[in-house]
Amino acid sequence: MRVIRDATLADGRVRDVRLTDDGTIDAVGEALDGDDVIDAAERLLLPGAIDVHVHFRQPGAAQKETWATGSRSAAAGGVTTVVDQPNTDPPTTTGDAFDEKAAFADDSLVDYGINGGVTEDWDPDSLFERPLFALGEVFLADSTGEMGIDADLFADAVERAADADVPVTVHAEDATRFDESATERDDVAAWSDYRTADAEIAAAERTVEVAGDADAQVHLAHTSTPEAVDIAREGGLTCEVTPHHLFLSTEDYDELGTFGRMNPPLRSEERRAALFERLVDGTVDVVATDHAPHTRDEKDADVWNAPSGVPGVETMVPLLLAATHDTDLTVERVRDVTAAAPAEIFGVESKGRVAEGYDADLALYDPDDVRAIRGDDLHSKCEWTPFAGFEGVFPVWTMRRGEFVWQADGERFGDADGENVREAER
Repeated sequence: MRVIRDATLADGRVRDVRLTDDGTIDAVGEALDGDDVIDAAERLLLPGAIDVHVHFRQPGAAQKETWATGSRSAAAGGVTTVVDQPNTDPPTTTGDAFDEKAAFADDSLVDYGINGGVTEDWDPDSLFERPLFALGEVFLADSTGEMGIDADLFADAVERAADADVPVTVHAEDATRFDESATERDDVAAWSDYRTADAEIAAAERTVEVAGDADAQVHLAHTSTPEAVDIAREGGLTCEVTPHHLFLSTEDYDELGTFGRMNPPLRSEERRAALFERLVDGTVDVVATDHAPHTRDEKDADVWNAPSGVPGVETMVPLLLAATHDTDLTVERVRDVTAAAPAEIFGVESKGRVAEGYDADLALYDPDDVRAIRGDDLHSKCEWTPFAGFEGVFPVWTMRRGEFVWQADGERFGDADGENVREAER
């Protein structure tokens, strides 16, 4: 058996971790025997992160990202499971569309889930026959894309998902609260003024009402305001926050330009700081990236024509670990919001912990190896990052079910043997 010797766990204990031949954790303890010893040299060992919100763009937009390139970027950032959202081309709203996306996912290095989507012509019966991770990102009154739905269909979709015991992830923005006067401007900050904070807050309140009526498990995606985080907590919902809403604000528009356009948009520095406080104090449940890459040429447009979205799957854990050096954020909180909580909330029982019986999804970090983030060093197909110049702590290596999928020494990737986590549970 393989043994990882002298690893520092998130709580500060130094332990050995022994792996079984079938890719699970056999034991966590001291002086464990094994025939293949990996010296962790007291560096930090975390469970592989579970990013419950990515857009790997296949089918339909392989120029932006593919399952092969996106999963490499994930592995190089310590992420061992990703959940892909349904707004591809075609959207994942039918069983056939699910099967088409699943064929592309065969190229994934990391394990994955696939979310089903809701449109006016979705086919819930065929979707729920597939191993869905969740339903969503369901768009609540979102006027900016082809996947926006009205309130009645939203309520029906949540009820159907509850009956099928499938979680629902909601994009909460109420388009009736958008400020149309901002469309007369051409500065980048107009995007934040257009998609108002109030639009998210009102939609979060409405989501709580619908979720309660349906007795559904509902999760708010990419929550960008502290008010919506509080609404989710008080209303019995879970929520995720992205790295870009934790580390960037409207004050960064001058440097980012339209490369900083995303949905929901960047908020004020005051709201960003309050959001980070809720991450530290435990109010935020999950950090997920909303990894949504576009090419440089696509983003290099005016504010009303540039596509929304930024890459982030490779920089999430590195940014959070670097933040433990100069903020009140702890390594244990990083572990919880990136691994333990996503696994628990979405019922992925075999992942998210460094403990006996769990999948050997692991990432080793040297906390003292803090370096500047550069787009050219990353592995997403889009080859840029909104976090250029920020500091990050990147993994020395990453394992998926006991097999190396990333080794920084020599930049070596493993095999594309990722599995659908829901299929594995059947």
